[in-house]
Amino acid sequence: MIKVLNLYAGIGGNRKLWKDVEVTAVEINPEIAKIYQSFFPNDKVIVADAHQYLLDHYKEFNFIWSSPPCPTHSKLKVTHVKGRGLKPVYPDMKLYEEIIFLQTFFEGKFCVENVISYYNPLIQPQKIGRHYYWCNFKIDENLKVDSDKIADRKTGFGTAGKLAQRYGYDLSILDGITGIDKRQILQNCVNKEIGKHIFDCAYRTKQMLLKDIDINGDE
Repeated sequence: MIKVLNLYAGIGGNRKLWKDVEVTAVEINPEIAKIYQSFFPNDKVIVADAHQYLLDHYKEFNFIWSSPPCPTHSKLKVTHVKGRGLKPVYPDMKLYEEIIFLQTFFEGKFCVENVISYYNPLIQPQKIGRHYYWCNFKIDENLKVDSDKIADRKTGFGTAGKLAQRYGYDLSILDGITGIDKRQILQNCVNKEIGKHIFDCAYRTKQMLLKDIDINGDE
């Protein structure tokens, strides 16, 4: 049984198709954590700061998936800041802290996921669709990503209904929960097929060695 740490778990879009795994999910929002637990009752769900949990518990797992918050890296967010005269913020560098930490200290397989950034990435990622993936294994690029247009023309974001349909969720799970943006929760989900594809790539029988592939900018 592969022991998996699923950080910044949300409601578990990336985890939906994983099989034969023992998963510990970390989500800081207790209401969102309850939703995750309802979908995956056999997973261990912890309400905590994922960034700190990784530092304290990384040795306990075989595979780590991390999806740190993405708004401060997003091209779309920057477009909105400039177009609306909003106050800009620094990019949240916890993203790169985790990549460097995992590359240096973690002995298992890992994947750190984030949006395509408005700047040239500081560490070279792999790319599928509209997202970057930093892994210590090669992702097979022969994956057809669902290209259905779900974005609203005015906002650039998918509507809650279309996102729920894409990711296979019933919007009623969010009814009655205050202070939560349904669209944003669903927008944050990783496509379940991509989540499965990356996990499968990590555990192929014949896997290219990290030193043989140029995913860190090295020969």
